[in-house]
Amino acid sequence: MITKRIIPCLDVKDGRVVKGVSFVNLRDAGDPVELAALYNRERADELVFLDISASHEGRKTMIEVVRKAAAELSIPFTVGGGISTVDDMFHLLRAGADKVSINTAAVLQPELIKAGAKRFGCQCIVVAIDAKYDEKLQDWLVYTHGGRRVTEWRAVEWAKEVERLGAGEILLTSMDRDGQKDGYDIALTKAVSEAVSIPVIASGGAGKEEHFYDVFTETKANAALAASIFHFQELSIGGVKSYLQERGVEVR
Repeated sequence: MITKRIIPCLDVKDGRVVKGVSFVNLRDAGDPVELAALYNRERADELVFLDISASHEGRKTMIEVVRKAAAELSIPFTVGGGISTVDDMFHLLRAGADKVSINTAAVLQPELIKAGAKRFGCQCIVVAIDAKYDEKLQDWLVYTHGGRRVTEWRAVEWAKEVERLGAGEILLTSMDRDGQKDGYDIALTKAVSEAVSIPVIASGGAGKEEHFYDVFTETKANAALAASIFHFQELSIGGVKSYLQERGVEVR
């Protein structure tokens, strides 16, 4: 059985880690380099770093912050935000990232997925999908620009497309559940993880240990990502892993 991964996420804005609810009302959660070092010590399986305002503001991800954070890590490190070219990917990988995450650019120029996978390998390319349920369509739509713009893509169809183009992993965030702490979006995660064969990271909604158990036992998610509950020490990574292990979920 493939072991499940627990992944903290650093949403970074103006050089500080922030966390909000459904992508708004952000509050400060600390220094990204210090938190990277903390999660490395706490046995996180990986770390995700997202410069959440980069695409919206048209900036590049803060290379220097990435470099400093990478120096603290011995675990895989994924970086996203403002990536729009293969050269952007190269600079982040050279700065210490193990994988790059693209969201807005993947939708605007899907060929970037294929080009990145060809140059660096599929395992380096993570496509982040921010999805929100549309009552009228009775389906999840994909959003870009940090959740500010809706697209015509439906989440499941877009997930299949990014796999076809060469993505090695999907970071799936439920905008409806983000920061709510009432559990992952099981229906969304189940639909996407069953539609593709590449790993899916569930994101949005973790509030207690049971939520990790639910998403791993009720869907095919390979990993679960959380932010504020770890940043504000409501839960520890070790505690979540022990909880899962005691209930028969294989963790590292």
